[in-house]
Amino acid sequence: MAGYYLYIVRCKDQSLYIGITNNLEKRFRRHQIGYGAQYTKIHTPEQIVYNEFYPSYQEARSREVQIKKWRRDKKERLIKGLKP
Repeated sequence: MAGYYLYIVRCKDQSLYIGITNNLEKRFRRHQIGYGAQYTKIHTPEQIVYNEFYPSYQEARSREVQIKKWRRDKKERLIKGLKP
């Protein structure tokens, strides 16, 4: 199914990285080997802790921008499945 994922990765230093992709598994593997985002080259990605699927790039990108503006505690609530 074509579409895009918004995803949150928890890094080894417990920081969070937020991104979008059309292939979640492939993108995470690329993060792990140091390709792509400068942030994940410095902060080693440990696991994908959250994702949402969107049918279009624009929808996924809008959600990414929204979540990146949130404080850490609100992001953690989203990851835990609680109302942010």
